Amino acid sequence: MAAPTGPTVRRMQLGGELRRLREKAGFTLAEAVDGLTFSISKLYRVENGLTGLKAASELRVLLDRYGVTDDEDIDFLVEIHRDSLNRGWWSQYRGTMPSGMAMYVGLESGARAIRAWHPNVVVGLLQTERYVREMLLSAKPVEESTTEFVERTIQLRMERKEHLTRKDSKLELWAILDEAALRRLTGGPDVMREQYEEIIRLSKLDNVTVQVLPMSSATYRSSFNFNLLEFEAPLLTVVQTDAAEGANVSDKDTTVWAFTRRFDALRAGALAPGETPTFLHRLAGEI
Repeated sequence: MAAPTGPTVRRMQLGGELRRLREKAGFTLAEAVDGLTFSISKLYRVENGLTGLKAASELRVLLDRYGVTDDEDIDFLVEIHRDSLNRGWWSQYRGTMPSGMAMYVGLESGARAIRAWHPNVVVGLLQTERYVREMLLSAKPVEESTTEFVERTIQLRMERKEHLTRKDSKLELWAILDEAALRRLTGGPDVMREQYEEIIRLSKLDNVTVQVLPMSSATYRSSFNFNLLEFEAPLLTVVQTDAAEGANVSDKDTTVWAFTRRFDALRAGALAPGETPTFLHRLAGEI
């Protein structure tokens, strides 16, 4: 099976391997860094894929402490470390990305499948340029964001969308949209009708599935948005949720299971994917 690709995914893979090796060796975080040039907090961030080791020498020191002596194992982990230091295509947008966004885009770029639930807005990968622009402009005076931030964010979102829609894309998206988000006007009726048509167009792609959860359905619905990102082994699934300042990412089994149950409940309560175009055409006539 193909190895995970992309620097962010490789960084998370390396962090997971280092955590496994540390625990196998019986070290706490404090014991692992005792006498080394970096701190407990840095090793914690490395193990969770939040940051990387600057040099292969740091990695080799840790592997030596954990008792890893097999040359093939060491070379394999050094190669992962080297890949994790590459700059992703999204790095040009780092200056205007909110906290945590770069990590999420990196994960998204390396994911095999994404399951998304957004109760307040249309899922980002399905948005039109006009929808994004109107949404950002309405928030501009409140967030005190710059025109550069607005334009760069639009460019980034359209590039992320291209990653999903190009013919050779290996990414699969399953999105569940709340009817309330679809009825909430962003930029006016014309912008929303264009957005509905775009969702219909994208839902016809082989790698995109879209369901709508009607407001009239007396069923489970989560009040906050989340994304489940699936990868090839050994990195399997992570959960991303939004916070007031940035994004949270977790690969803990209990967290993944909890959000998988949430998504399955939302999917069961939503209309079948084949009903999405009819629903959106009717909605376009009502607004």
